[in-house]
Amino acid sequence: MAIILEHDKPEEACGIVGISAPGRDVSRLVFFTLFALQHRGQESAGIAVSDNGHLTVFKDMGLVSQVFKEETLKSLSGQAAIGHVRYSTTGSTRWCNSQPVCHVRDGHTVALAHNGNIVNTAELRQMLSGHDVKFTSTSDSELLAALIATNPAPDIPAAVAAVMPRIRGAFSVVLLGQGLVVGFRDPWGVRPLSVGRLEDGNFVIASESCGLDIVGASFVQEVEPGQMVVLTPGKMELSQVVPPARDQGLCIFEFIYFARPDSVIEGQTVSRIRNRMGEELAREFPARADMAIPIPDTGTPAAIGFARESGIAYGEGLIKNRYVGRTFIQPDQDLRQHGIRVKLNPLAELIKGKRLVVVDDSIVRGNTTHKIVQMLFAAGAREVHLRISSPPITHSCFFGIDTSTSTELIASEKDIDEIRRHVGATSLEYITLEGLQRAVGLPAQRFCRACFTGHYPIDIPEDLKASKHRFEQVEQDAPDANAKKEPVA
Repeated sequence: MAIILEHDKPEEACGIVGISAPGRDVSRLVFFTLFALQHRGQESAGIAVSDNGHLTVFKDMGLVSQVFKEETLKSLSGQAAIGHVRYSTTGSTRWCNSQPVCHVRDGHTVALAHNGNIVNTAELRQMLSGHDVKFTSTSDSELLAALIATNPAPDIPAAVAAVMPRIRGAFSVVLLGQGLVVGFRDPWGVRPLSVGRLEDGNFVIASESCGLDIVGASFVQEVEPGQMVVLTPGKMELSQVVPPARDQGLCIFEFIYFARPDSVIEGQTVSRIRNRMGEELAREFPARADMAIPIPDTGTPAAIGFARESGIAYGEGLIKNRYVGRTFIQPDQDLRQHGIRVKLNPLAELIKGKRLVVVDDSIVRGNTTHKIVQMLFAAGAREVHLRISSPPITHSCFFGIDTSTSTELIASEKDIDEIRRHVGATSLEYITLEGLQRAVGLPAQRFCRACFTGHYPIDIPEDLKASKHRFEQVEQDAPDANAKKEPVA
């Protein structure tokens, strides 16, 4: 049985990092922070370094460990740096859309890395109509860099402060230029952003606190919605540039799936919240079963919670190959037909004859879930009771999750019993929205839950709903996907 060749999870936009630390190997610190944030994007990776005002960028397609080698990091010396790992949600999978992106401001290069999606791109492009800006990519991130680079404000922080009120959508951003590292976050707070302090007193910005931990930085605080943070050697300046939106929009999927379990968001460890999701599932939808198993890895904390609350024994019925990253080498047809198991393999001896509760975090399209259920039955399971720690995903996301059309979502067109029949499970239940909110332990008004409800905290223009590749038709100057991959200054 073929398992698992295509991904059936929500895909996130990217992870970002910024650091100002003269005397330290900043590119190496950024490398390891990106390594900790690899789960947020596996399409491309990039680092920009400022060395006495001279800025160098190195980026390429692939995982962090594939893009950066020892000799590359040694060549990226400087006092400040930013980095990025990407999964595309606006703009296709092409080298030109890898980040950081660059623009020239007053004769100096500015580099920018962005996590999120901008929704008023047409308006922002109009603001640039008199500046003769030449775009080299098809992503909205370069648009942000161009807006800041062309703003007439006297310095970069002032330019960011002038531009921020005009941007609508999800944006957690780090920017490097003129020796400064600037981070800023949208007033809805859709994507997370944290600040940490290194032992030498310098500061780091990262998408998640796990990125701070890996370089020995102690957590200082989250960048709050609408805030800007400016890093200079040994100093952090924080300012409220835009008032926070009345209804906040932190993506609730950060708790369900995106963030690493060891990260802390809104003062809570993600793993503990996922445990509580499993506990809520067990209370809402118990099952008569012999063993509770996760679909690893993101289903594991919820499965532990389900087992603990229900009293059903916990077990690892599926073994994951954790050395499988994003690969561009696909098995040939014979290997597919013979049942190559790329990522998951069942422990047949453990699950044979058992009634299983199988806990996962989400179902997007349902194809992979169907294959997993088939595989478990083929390995001898008597019953497979699926329990999902998110409600059904029924609506598209426009703020950084790759679900640009609702027709891609199985729950938008089928009810729960129809989905159960499609995936072949004995039973299927999803946590309720109320149960999810109880598990998170924070008011619903703090979150964007539009993928479950269709109620978006930010108005979505009609042209944005068409496709994440909407820039592809208008950008004629973007280089080919096979453009030369080398450092650029």
